[in-house]
Amino acid sequence: MKPHALLALGLMAAPAMAQDRPVLTVYTYDSFVAEWGPGPQIEDAFEAECGCDLQFTAAGDGAELLARIRLEGERSEADVVLGLDTNLTAAAKETGLFTDSGVSDVAWDLPIAWDDPTFVPYDWGYFAFVHDAGFDAPGSFRALAESDTSILIQDPRSSTPGLGLLLWVEAAYGDEAGVIWDGLADNIVTVTKGWSEAYGLFLEGEADMVLSYTTSPAYHLIAEDDDSKEAARFEEGHYLQIEVAGALAASDQPDLAQDFLAFLATDAAQSVLPTTNWMYPAKTPEGGLPEGFETLIQPDEALLIPEAEVPAVRDAALETWRSALSQ
Repeated sequence: MKPHALLALGLMAAPAMAQDRPVLTVYTYDSFVAEWGPGPQIEDAFEAECGCDLQFTAAGDGAELLARIRLEGERSEADVVLGLDTNLTAAAKETGLFTDSGVSDVAWDLPIAWDDPTFVPYDWGYFAFVHDAGFDAPGSFRALAESDTSILIQDPRSSTPGLGLLLWVEAAYGDEAGVIWDGLADNIVTVTKGWSEAYGLFLEGEADMVLSYTTSPAYHLIAEDDDSKEAARFEEGHYLQIEVAGALAASDQPDLAQDFLAFLATDAAQSVLPTTNWMYPAKTPEGGLPEGFETLIQPDEALLIPEAEVPAVRDAALETWRSALSQ
């Protein structure tokens, strides 16, 4: 056979081999799959093990992910959803669309015990307001409400940080949450759909502070050699977020989906997350945390509303929030 004929056969075989690989579709949020996010590295590492084609689909922030899964139901093309958090897991389970993860006996490094059979944690952090170094930042929600400080926040109906803020105020103030929101209303420059929009506006100088994470300054310090960003420590404590992934019961790749969830707990995945997703890993990598994480503030108290109580608390808190911001 002539050399060019062999080449032609090789070119024909390559697409066929690619098509033979099973496809695992993972719905996640936009920043996870960005060029600078953890998605590309995790995709390469998992594909090296699975012999599959891992395809990430950006589907908005956490609340939008859940809304899309509800809409698509058992017809969803997703095998795994990555990017919900503990404020959304109870609602996610109520859909009946998720199945057991198959992941157990992992020594998680989380601020709370983890025994959820459905969802696998992959990273965690604390919500915080980020500001420029040198800015005299308020040290509590009360002080913020009484100040002229301008802030950018995210919509709790579409954004996991936005929902986290809602529950943070609720966990800290309970029946007085409405008073706090009434005071904060004139501090708010705008409410964005997701985190990326709000943080981008902050970097453009549109407000004094932005709702983000205690770990956000680590990005500027490590990736940009820029120590000009800080997180304000609030005396009430800070609300905890644990991000999770779960497999869909209707997946046509159930074994591969469980393999991916197990992979998220490995060093290969966990070592990527601190300097791409800029959160604490759910299981500390063998090499420890990157240099620079030791400079981050540590909350005096970790606040977290129990998963089962979140739906009822959220609905009431959302009405309080709407009322305050509509005046």
